[in-house]
Amino acid sequence: MKNILDLLIDDFHERGLPELMSRPQPMAWVPGKANVVIGMRRSGKTWFCYQQMQELLRKGLEKERLLYLNFEDERLLPFSAQDFQFVLETYYRKFPTFKSQKCYLFLDEVQRIEGWDKFVRRVLDTEQLSVCVTGSSSRLLSKEIATSLRGRSLTTEIFPFSFKEFLYYKKVNPKSVRRFGSKTRAMLQNLIGQYLKIGGFPEVQTFDDELRREVLRNYLDVVILRDVVERYSISNTVALRALIRHIINAPATRFSINKFYNSLKSQGVACTKNNLYGYMDHLTDTFLFYQVPIHSRSERIRRVNPKKVYVIDPGLLEAMS
Repeated sequence: MKNILDLLIDDFHERGLPELMSRPQPMAWVPGKANVVIGMRRSGKTWFCYQQMQELLRKGLEKERLLYLNFEDERLLPFSAQDFQFVLETYYRKFPTFKSQKCYLFLDEVQRIEGWDKFVRRVLDTEQLSVCVTGSSSRLLSKEIATSLRGRSLTTEIFPFSFKEFLYYKKVNPKSVRRFGSKTRAMLQNLIGQYLKIGGFPEVQTFDDELRREVLRNYLDVVILRDVVERYSISNTVALRALIRHIINAPATRFSINKFYNSLKSQGVACTKNNLYGYMDHLTDTFLFYQVPIHSRSERIRRVNPKKVYVIDPGLLEAMS
């Protein structure tokens, strides 16, 4: 493992950071607190980390004082919580003077490693390291944050491009649009049509229609298989996929588990209501769907009425239609 870590550290310091569009979300480095960046797969969490690195470099920080590891890199398999100590040992062996200087540790998709939170807590307490972690599961991260990192973290949620960010990507500054004449209206109508078709996932912005749909469908498959089926050991994938199809085919509408359960039952698909509630929670946990309750001051009314369910990105809807 030490040899692999040695290679990964050298590789990161040798290669340049990619050119990318700056995201508007602010992220502050607060002493004694870890930054936690969460969001759906491929929504731009890694690029957001690169953005923070670029800002640190612009302020004069040496690149060698940045340490980045991506735990979806197969070369780190198998990796356990005990191996985190090797990360520190390898880094400080290469740069012994940095042990007494401020450095920055980025751990990408860290939720895959059980016990990561205890390592981060120890680092915050004992090392001159500021820490940023990313993850694709709100629940798994929040579980650790609520225990080992209670009061010791700041969370930033990353979404696919909003329409405003999409305009910036297309080199259109929304702040410069002050008059809405026929030319401006036509331009904005064209761009919002593109946005509803392409969506906001950064990787697919330049793809042709066929490739974009294929890649977005692959995103959905990875979320279903890796983040839901494998993570929660779900065997009834027929009911799970039926649930996903139902929501994608009727987005932004009220959704009732009871009605959907009865619909499945009439089709001969066996599944309990409790399992359906669990599937919905898991899909929300992966950031694929968002549930919005009815607007009311009454907690009881919000709880008993069906919620509207939204899909995270219009491009996914277009790709699955």
